[in-house]
Amino acid sequence: MLRFLTAGESHGESLIAILEGLPAGLEVSSLRVNAELARRQKGYGRGKRMDIESDQVEFISGLRGGRTLGSPLAMRIRNRDWENWKETMGPEGRNPEARSVTSPRPGHADLPGGIKYGQKDLRNILERASARETAARVAVGSVAKALVERCGINVCGHVLSIGGSRTSGALFKKPSEGSPAEASPVRCLDPEAEREMIELINRASEEGETLGGIFEIKAFGVPVGLGSHVHWDRRLDSDLASAVMSIPAIKGVQIGAGFKAAQLPGSAVHDAIFHDKNRGFYRETNNAGGIEGGISNGETIVISAAMKPIPTLMSPLGSVHFLSKRKVDAAVERSDVTAVPAACVIGESMVAFVLAKNMCEKFGGDFMDEMLQNLEAYREYVKKL
Repeated sequence: MLRFLTAGESHGESLIAILEGLPAGLEVSSLRVNAELARRQKGYGRGKRMDIESDQVEFISGLRGGRTLGSPLAMRIRNRDWENWKETMGPEGRNPEARSVTSPRPGHADLPGGIKYGQKDLRNILERASARETAARVAVGSVAKALVERCGINVCGHVLSIGGSRTSGALFKKPSEGSPAEASPVRCLDPEAEREMIELINRASEEGETLGGIFEIKAFGVPVGLGSHVHWDRRLDSDLASAVMSIPAIKGVQIGAGFKAAQLPGSAVHDAIFHDKNRGFYRETNNAGGIEGGISNGETIVISAAMKPIPTLMSPLGSVHFLSKRKVDAAVERSDVTAVPAACVIGESMVAFVLAKNMCEKFGGDFMDEMLQNLEAYREYVKKL
């Protein structure tokens, strides 16, 4: 089974990711991983932390000569800001009280985490709750992308909305159209919507506000048959929804038509089935978002997610001092005005990981050539139906 763990704090020495269950023989390069890490750091509205960090991966184990060994792949991303924090954040640091936090931020893990884990210094919560952890997930996702791309699957994302401005997902139909989003500072394919988003971000920055938004991920080339209807925890849609919802600040996930489908009659929602000698079974619409009954149906997988505004406000909301209980302003940590474009990249990584996991489960194989042979045999079986 493909699985991963991450470790590390926002201002700790490093972030660590361990990815277990990869087949041997998969080509992985630091250039590829670093390119994905750089994508995560971009985006109009990002904060000053991005000026400090320049994320680079270090492979610790599981890779030799640029190919996976079948053993756990361990990766490290060093925090350049560590030098300014090691006395405060070091495992045996001599001055941990220097940057304590006692004024919880509304919308963050500060207060419930402090209560749950019995912490009086809320920095012990916010350092791990920070979205900085997602750099390790993008490293994992870049490896997952390498695997699914070998299997003919492309995962691409773009931003639909920031701060209420909105574009149409219809602009993004083919894998080749994923690249234009990279040229946009907000990862948006609609120039008019892009300008409006940038204006809203500038206004929010002046007002000490933050903005949320919506991004969409599409996975092209996914074969029919990933996931299962037989148990709740094997359904592909629940697997994807859980993974995307786990990204910090994500408060809503939908697949295909999603919530819109609840407002329409069944005849306007469900995708009629056709068959062609060359294409096999197919649909002319894709309201299901490529998944029916918890199983991929061979159409493009479409998943979108809503990100709330970042909880750290430069003009902070009211709070209560965790120890004295007096009224105070919430703590202010270095943060972004918006991180929706970055969340889109993280979303790609999480979708790629889930698909890679399901591909490994369905097609097995201890090394890549074995897995690809199994996949090809399955495709031949589907063609003959």
